[in-house]
Amino acid sequence: MLAMPRRIDPVVPVGSLRTAAQPVLPAGELLIRPWAVTDAGALVTAFSDPAIQRWHARTVASEQEAVSMITSYNQAWQRETAAHWAIAGPEVIGRISLRMIDLVEGFAELAYWVVPSARGRGVAVAAVGAVGEWAFAELGLHRLELDHSVANTASCRVAEKAGFAYEGTKRGAALHTDGWHDMHLHARVNGDA
Repeated sequence: MLAMPRRIDPVVPVGSLRTAAQPVLPAGELLIRPWAVTDAGALVTAFSDPAIQRWHARTVASEQEAVSMITSYNQAWQRETAAHWAIAGPEVIGRISLRMIDLVEGFAELAYWVVPSARGRGVAVAAVGAVGEWAFAELGLHRLELDHSVANTASCRVAEKAGFAYEGTKRGAALHTDGWHDMHLHARVNGDA
């Protein structure tokens, strides 16, 4: 298929991810690092948590499934479509991702979860801050979005504390196991305070 010429250059040059190693990012006492196959057990344990199950459409029921997921996480970096990190402190206590990266438009969507023992300690806020700072300052993205079910008040607090302005409600925007959910949309633009 013939690519149509563009009048505007990509915000981030294509190839910026796959030609570099996925970074390890400090976040206070936490380390935001690429997933490793040795994290499979931690992924299975995390996905057995009812709260993680409630807000995520995917399941991870075995180490084999976890290894497959970790492999796809790492392949997404090479395809430049997403970037997935484990939140470690030092054991895996969460996940942070730039989902649906669009280098041409300079856009990505943030997603995260933390295990029950790490909730209420600022882990998600610190991880969102570290990845957001890297995405703007190092990668050069223009806009990051974070959306969550309107029923997920904990994620709303994370978005607000991490400096993501509430922009509106997307009606019927995400299918969960209990049906369609309206989603709050929060965003930061490179240069926001």
